This record gives sequence, structure tokens and C-alpha cells, in this order.
Amino acid sequence: MAKYILAIDQGTTSSRAIVFDASGLPVATAQKELTQHYPADGWVEHDAEEIWRDVQSLMREAVAKAGLRGGDIAAIGITNQRETTVVWERAGGRPIHRAIVWQDRRTADICRQKLADGIGSVVQRKTGLLIDSYFSATKIAWLLDHVPGARTRAEKGELCFGTIDSFLLFRLTGGAVHATDATNASRTMLFDITAQDWDDTLLRAFDVPQAVLPKVLDCSGEFGIATADILGHAIPVTGIAGDQQAAAFGQACFQPGMMKSTYGTGCFALVNIGSRLVLSEHRLLTTVAYRLNGQTTYALEGSIFVAGAAVKWLRDGLKIVGGAAETATLAAGIPENHGVYLVPAFVGLGAPYWDPDARGALIGLTLDTGRAHIARAALEAVAYQTRDLTAAMKADGAAKPTAIRVDGGMVANDWLCQFLADMLDVAVERPRVIETTALGAAYLAGLAVGLYAGLDAVAYGWQCERRFEPRMNAETRARLYAGWQKAVQRVLSK
Repeated sequence: MAKYILAIDQGTTSSRAIVFDASGLPVATAQKELTQHYPADGWVEHDAEEIWRDVQSLMREAVAKAGLRGGDIAAIGITNQRETTVVWERAGGRPIHRAIVWQDRRTADICRQKLADGIGSVVQRKTGLLIDSYFSATKIAWLLDHVPGARTRAEKGELCFGTIDSFLLFRLTGGAVHATDATNASRTMLFDITAQDWDDTLLRAFDVPQAVLPKVLDCSGEFGIATADILGHAIPVTGIAGDQQAAAFGQACFQPGMMKSTYGTGCFALVNIGSRLVLSEHRLLTTVAYRLNGQTTYALEGSIFVAGAAVKWLRDGLKIVGGAAETATLAAGIPENHGVYLVPAFVGLGAPYWDPDARGALIGLTLDTGRAHIARAALEAVAYQTRDLTAAMKADGAAKPTAIRVDGGMVANDWLCQFLADMLDVAVERPRVIETTALGAAYLAGLAVGLYAGLDAVAYGWQCERRFEPRMNAETRARLYAGWQKAVQRVLSK
């Protein structure tokens, strides 16, 4: 029996393929950065064909690095940047336009009109979401209305919509399967998370034809078979989840009250709220955490659009750091922030502000300000934004967690992890495997083929690599956070 899982982790700034063994440890990794396209202010696009080409080559590279062949892979799991929207031709799979990325704000005016039309409460009640251009629905409508002939073709059933997972599944299976999982469906603003089905009222409201939608399946189970031309062996695809839900799964957040926070391009905090749907009263999202054997578990989520992307901006835009690791050295090299705050609203602000027109600002600059202050401000902003989310979760009735499990590329930074613990006043636990997004996809795929016995076995395998305890005094914590709150007020558009 094959004993390895191949996880495809298609993120916002890079694509990766990771081979995991039966104990959930990574054996080999292949990664490639993804080209970002910014055709207008607030617009962000990806070339879906580039993603497909990269994913194929990375799958082959990872399997080769592991010293394996296609026949050694028991199953494939997929995790993906959520909400990013692709529309492609059902015959052949060619995208009709670049993918519109989750960060993209081009449909903000459409969303404002929908709110003015008074459908906000219906959308939240059915989907758990707030009307925002972050989600897929208005992106789909924009593509159908701006690509010549697309709407007519969509209504005839000639076009498919999908998030990146669905597009990859379609291409992996040679066009045989047009499907997604419940977590990705729950991020479209078109899916009723109680009924667990596409909603006709929402489809009419956002002008999206039913014919373009994928079939919605559980997160673990057989989605389809990846064709043998990719790895020399036909391999089942048996696990799919959006990146943040996959990270929560990889962090074994299976009990109500357990919380994880992922730090990649953005920052996303999820707290498990169990099988009973609870709608947020403090501008958080209610979303599907996972669906197994037809049973849905929900989560409250706070979404921050810019975390690691701010460090990338320091490197590629300002060119004041040579790499992400340098920010920790710079931050540790000064005793305090000297009143310098970065509000990284480069594409608006997410939860709990939901202001698409806010723009970034560096505040508190003096002639003494240097690159260390700016680097530290970028890292501190991640913690302040996380505190915004945990405060909203508490206001919604979530109990204060005993610890927060963190993951994603940024948490290799010890200084950031310690500042998170200090600002949140709660222990921060970094797992042995910090790439828990890919691990979650691997666990979901492995459960379906019997490589993992069940959720208890997954939870048993989770290991803490380091625990960061808070050590900042309450007065300093309050002063720093008050400075952040003042900085945010200066960039809000309303």
C-alpha cells in the first residue's frame, strides 16, 4: 500500500507541492513564486495557466526529491487561496481572463450598491459573510459582464466558475470533474451554509447563473482521479479545503474554543464553534470549518488582508530588507517602536473594519526614524490586527483561548511570535510542522484512503515545537495598542 500523500498548496504569492509520510511529517518540498499582476489601483490578478503549469512541475519535482514514483503516492490533497475567482471554458479548461485575486477591490462599488439595496442581512443569515468584494460572487459577475460574450456562454453551460482548487481539480482530472468542497463554497457569498447548497436567492441577487457552479462535496472523500500523464500513475484526489480551514485542520482544532492564526500573505484567525451556526455581531465571519461525512463544523473567522505582504513590500517595494528573516534582527535591535505605526491597508482593511477604501499609512515618523523602526512597525501591525480579531471574537461570546496555535511562513520569526503573545496576553504555540496548511490538506486526503484512522489520530500527532508565554506588562500593552487604534482611525475612509 502506498504510504505517502502529495499536498498541493496553491497560495497567493507562491505554489508548493509537499510530500508527507504516514506520520504527517514533510519528506520533500518544491516551491515557486507566483507572478502578481496589478493592472489598476486596488486590482490584483493571477494567470491561472501559470498556476497550472507551476503545479504540475512542482508535483513532479517534490515526488522526485522524495525519491519516490507516482505509484508511491496514495492520494493528493489540495489547499488553495480562497475566494480567488477563475472562469474557464468547459471544453478544454482555458481561462477566459486572468483570475481575480481575493485581495482585489474592483467590485467595491458593486458591493456598496448591494448593501444599499438592503440585502446585507439576507447574505449574512444565509452565508455567514458580510457583503464585500473580498468574496467570489461579484468577481464572477464582473468577469461575465466584462469579457465579451461570457455571460451568454455561461448561461449556455459553456463556462465553469471555480476557486483555484476547483480549477486545479478540473485540470488534474483532464476536465472530468467540476467540483469544490464545502469550505471553498462557503466563501463565495452564494452558498447557504445551513442548507449546504447553492442558494437561488443569492444567485439572482449577484446575477450569477447556476450553470457555471461546481458540485459541492465533503472536504475528505474521492473528488476524482488525477490523470497518469502528470506523475506516471493515476492518483485519486481525496482532500480539498481552503487554505485557512486546512490550516485549522492541520492544527487539529477539532474542539469548540480551539483557535489558530495563520500568517502568510494575510492573517486569518479561526476559532472552532462546533456544529451550531452562530452569526457574528461584531463584523467577523461565520464559515464552514470542515465538512466530514456530511456533518458540518463551523468557525468564526477574522480576515486580515495584509501580513506577510507588508514584509514583501519592505523587500521588493522599499528595498530596505534583503529578506523576511532580516526583519526580526532589525526589530530586536531597537528597544521600542518610538511611536512609529504601519497601517498596512494597501488593499483596504478587512475584519473588523471592512473598509475597502482605506489605504496604508506610516505614522509617527521623525528624523530619527530608520529602517529598523519601519520593519518593526510592519511586524507589530500583524499582532495589533490579530488583537483586533480576538477582541471581536470575545465580544461575540467566544471564550478566551488557553493558547493560540500559529502557523504560516511568518511564524518562523521568534520576535513576532513573542510580540504576539505579549500583545494578545495569551500563550502562542508554534507547531513542529509550521506548514500546517499543506498538512491539513494531506490529513484530509489521508483520512479518505485510510492512512489516518480519524480525527483523534490527527490530534494525537500534533506536536508543539515552542511555546511563547506573554511577558509584557499590562500598561505597556495598553499604550501600544491605543497607539495602533489611533493610527487606524486616521486611515479609515468613513
